[in-house]
Amino acid sequence: MAKQKVGILTAGGLAPCLSSAVGGLIERYTDIAPDAEIVAYKSGYRGLLMDYKIEITSEMREKAHVLHRYGGSPIGNSRVKLTNVADCLKNGLIKEGENPLHVAAERLAKDGITILHTIGGDDTNTTAADLAAYLDANGYRLTVVGLPKTVDNDVVPIRQSLGAWTAAEVGARFFDHVSNEQSAAPRSLVIHEVMGRHCGWLTAATAKAYIDRTRNNEYIEGMMMNTELKNIDGLYLPEMHFDLDAEADRLKELMDRTGFVTLFVSEGACLDQIVADREAAGEEIKRDAFGHVKIDTINVGNWFQKHFAKLLQAERSMVQKSGYYARSAPANAEDLRLIHSMVDLAVECGLNKISGVTGHDEGQGGKLRAIEFPRIKGGKAFDVTVPWFKDVMDDIGQKITPAKH
Repeated sequence: MAKQKVGILTAGGLAPCLSSAVGGLIERYTDIAPDAEIVAYKSGYRGLLMDYKIEITSEMREKAHVLHRYGGSPIGNSRVKLTNVADCLKNGLIKEGENPLHVAAERLAKDGITILHTIGGDDTNTTAADLAAYLDANGYRLTVVGLPKTVDNDVVPIRQSLGAWTAAEVGARFFDHVSNEQSAAPRSLVIHEVMGRHCGWLTAATAKAYIDRTRNNEYIEGMMMNTELKNIDGLYLPEMHFDLDAEADRLKELMDRTGFVTLFVSEGACLDQIVADREAAGEEIKRDAFGHVKIDTINVGNWFQKHFAKLLQAERSMVQKSGYYARSAPANAEDLRLIHSMVDLAVECGLNKISGVTGHDEGQGGKLRAIEFPRIKGGKAFDVTVPWFKDVMDDIGQKITPAKH
């Protein structure tokens, strides 16, 4: 086998898997292809365009196992779309008249990269597919193998994305502390806003993890440290429809009886309605290089706070967001197992010149394989009919009404 030179990059938002996936790739290549050179491009596609890279030394290889202990990305992330020429030019990543795909391709060719591993969501991996196609059309053969990371768990057709399990567990741990704020003042409304632009999986999974975490606590009934303090009273996802007035009536009865109400809200819940209302009012909505609404500028949690605080006659209301806390955590045991299996397959595919994104393919019975790039898409909706979610909603006491599309 010819000597290989491997490139690695991480891109998009953080997820609790990036550090471990980078460490795992370095370890696996060191084990089965020790002669392969490895470079990491700093800050994702930005580093590829700007020629910012890290040569992985023998000392780094020896300590790669340390990366499994950390969150974040050891090589940095960014959001860059190589087919968005205007955005690349605006940010100084290319010069006037340059094609980002050409610049990136030339860099990979000059660096002698034969295998490129991209660790990211659908945008990262479809961008990698664009790059591979461009290189192939221009006579440069490159094997691109992506690893799917996103806390939203919304990549089609992948059953489970790296980092999502951890984000749910850590988000539950975060809110276990925040829920005690219900005891700080009478008639308190506490809203837990969870990441999830188009998909409610993470909010649902965080709610399940929180219920599982607090279900067997020992309480003192008659005091505020009772079972009701740890209840979730309402849960709202992009895939669910709800009647604001009817929900307000249900929740006000709880507020009147207990003195507090707890809501779990996906950051994408009612997003389209909120954006449409603001645009109709003449407001300019900011979007990123991929055309996505910059969700941190919308503040869905505040929309829920504004409407429900008034309707429930709350004397105190607050929104707490677990997103950055959860997505920056190191991978938990479940994710580590998933990372190791996907990394092993990714390296095998790279050495055998098989491009694609590793994952359990829902279109092929959940088989772990390199999924073809054209089949990779984002925005997979959460199936609100799955039994475990029905159990969550039964625990909450809220009816599931799927959204109409």
